[in-house]
Amino acid sequence: MSQNTEIDPVYNEQIGHGNSIAAWALVGIMLVGSVVAGIAFANLAWSIFWVGCGIMALGLVVGFILKLAGFGVGGARSGASH
Repeated sequence: MSQNTEIDPVYNEQIGHGNSIAAWALVGIMLVGSVVAGIAFANLAWSIFWVGCGIMALGLVVGFILKLAGFGVGGARSGASH
């Protein structure tokens, strides 16, 4: 019986875990937005709830822009050696 001992190249890639300025900014802004939305939802303050959802959407935009600017994992300005 012959066994294939070749390792799939996908498993040889180093995991970055998103540890970058862009990722931290995205997560931080979205965390603030989810806290605002959660508190507003519990108090039935629907206008504030939608403001929290808007803050979360803003977090996505900020993270994407920072990634394009080179602050993502492996980016030119990230300062990471991944």
